[in-house]
Amino acid sequence: MIDWVTIFSWARDIPVLLIPALLILYWYIRIPGNMPKNIPTVPIYISLLGLWSDMGQDDIFDRWLREPLEKHGAVKIWFAGRWNVLATRPQFLVDMFRQEDVYAKAGSQKKIPWSVIAALVGDNIINAHGQNWKLYTSIMKAGLQRRITDSAPLLEKSRLFVDILVEEQKKLGIEKGVLVNPIIQRWALSCMGINFMNVDLEALERPGQRLEELQTIIKKTLFKPLFFNFPDLDKYPGLFRQRKDAFAVMQEFGDLLVDTVRRRIQSTDQDGEQVVDYLDRALKEGKIDEEQYRANLKVTFLTAHENAQQLLNSTFWVFGSNKAIQNKLRAEILATDTANPSTETINSLPYLYSVILELLRLYPPVSQLINRVTTSTCALGGSITIPNHTWVGWNAFGVHTDQSIWGPDAREFKPERWGSDVKSIQNALRSKTTACHFIAFNAHSRKCLGQGFAVLQMKIVLCELVRRLEWDIDPGYELKLTSGGIMAPLGLRAIVRERQV
Repeated sequence: MIDWVTIFSWARDIPVLLIPALLILYWYIRIPGNMPKNIPTVPIYISLLGLWSDMGQDDIFDRWLREPLEKHGAVKIWFAGRWNVLATRPQFLVDMFRQEDVYAKAGSQKKIPWSVIAALVGDNIINAHGQNWKLYTSIMKAGLQRRITDSAPLLEKSRLFVDILVEEQKKLGIEKGVLVNPIIQRWALSCMGINFMNVDLEALERPGQRLEELQTIIKKTLFKPLFFNFPDLDKYPGLFRQRKDAFAVMQEFGDLLVDTVRRRIQSTDQDGEQVVDYLDRALKEGKIDEEQYRANLKVTFLTAHENAQQLLNSTFWVFGSNKAIQNKLRAEILATDTANPSTETINSLPYLYSVILELLRLYPPVSQLINRVTTSTCALGGSITIPNHTWVGWNAFGVHTDQSIWGPDAREFKPERWGSDVKSIQNALRSKTTACHFIAFNAHSRKCLGQGFAVLQMKIVLCELVRRLEWDIDPGYELKLTSGGIMAPLGLRAIVRERQV
């Protein structure tokens, strides 16, 4: 027999339970009254699309962010458990980047110090501010900016990368494309290891190593939409088993990385000491403690391979869907008449340089970043009043595809827009970065210290790729970009063919 008394009693209690829950939720997601009133608010559900949609971030930006950002220059947006100010207008970005003491760099270790991502990166050279940033820079800058004169180590890894692509294609036959991202990740890890960690991780030679596996796990773990947007849930790993496991993964990665570099066989690089060597010395001399050492080692490992990995993913898409670009670049490279180009030769190729900059413009690996916090009430660009302790950031994809900045062909892949010779390309890069029209490497005092290496690494691998291979996009593949965080094609497959060299 149905107990109607119990059912009605339970139903009567629902509002009693529901109303407090709704009030708590409202308090959590409300827009603070002191947030700027003269810029629009992006509805919170846009930030939560990843909970039920797999739309790419280009589609999300075009549908909901482009119009308000191009009209107002900035918006209020929900990110990492709070409302932030996101800007794309260059004059706002110049103000933000130049006034380091007003818009202070501060990452997850300050914003959400209890979170999984904070456990991963800690206090590091990218997100530190003030004395800590100056300390880390004084230690690491020489290693990050060392001039690479010997192209052979990077060229060797690039050749092995191409060999593996060819072998994988043979296994699949000519009808199905190679899933490129896993192999690209191994290449990127190998290049990072020999140039920053002073160790050959042999990720290409020995696939499936734990450090490599952990990178795939970490990327999937960090960008889970629910925890990414509501990081307060990370405070309760006892209630969410997957977060408990996530913290364990971050700890394992840090321990394994430190153990790997400490067990390395010390070698002398003809181009000077590497980042890990400077960090080792600083730790030994007591300039930094163990946690600072680990954090900066981890962030170097992560950023020095991740950005190159995703940019090369985008390269496969662009070249595979636009054979004219591929062919023009191949002609320039073959004209050097060498299979072993020196860094001097590689750096003398203007079209190669402009292609990489155009890739960075349309497919910036770090497409959006909100990692600055105001240290006092201020007026962004002199017009948007932002209260103290408000997080602000930028969207590179929005800046790089704004027609008012780049012209009516802003969405087209057009390397020629950068110039026809190396000097003019360098001048264009310098001026566009200073004006914050191009922010793939950030700008002003916090410009990426590893920019030179990243570009050289891409030049070398592209030389080897287009010299030895031609490729098309698998007919069954449809472009879909990642939904957040890094920007790159998802699951791209390319049909590669070896050229007669």
